[in-house]
Amino acid sequence: MLIPTIILAVLAGALLLTGYLRGEAQHVEGVKTGFAMLVQILPLLVFAFIVAGMVQVLLPHEVIAKWVGMESGLRGILIGSVAGGLTPGGPFVSLPLAAGLLRSGAGAGTMVAYLTAWSLWAVNRLPMEVGILGWRFTLIRLASTFVLPVIGGLIAQALFSNVEIG
Repeated sequence: MLIPTIILAVLAGALLLTGYLRGEAQHVEGVKTGFAMLVQILPLLVFAFIVAGMVQVLLPHEVIAKWVGMESGLRGILIGSVAGGLTPGGPFVSLPLAAGLLRSGAGAGTMVAYLTAWSLWAVNRLPMEVGILGWRFTLIRLASTFVLPVIGGLIAQALFSNVEIG
């Protein structure tokens, strides 16, 4: 986490400096806008990390291993795919949850399937997609991506059987 933090800090500093040097108080407006976004997202982020922590503490390692661990095989990948498609919210919800499950013994293949389905299927996004793009296009997109979470999960399971989150 140190390297991404440093990269973001340097980027934020460079953008703040650029806004300041323009002399139109854009740096102040940018910080205000960023703070407003933080206030909106912070509660969701806090609760997502609480859920991720509680998953690690409350669910026995044996249960995680049985249902979504390396030993769960295709069943775990299918569970991860369905759970990913049904998980609401943005990365502030899904990534901490995936991290918590990985730390609790979930398999890399299952979590790849989970995150892939979350990004491709996103059931909570479907009403907007249908409204903007129509039923036909939405169904074509879903049909085209339907097997990708499972395929990604199987590839990850085959290649990265001993991955731990750091």
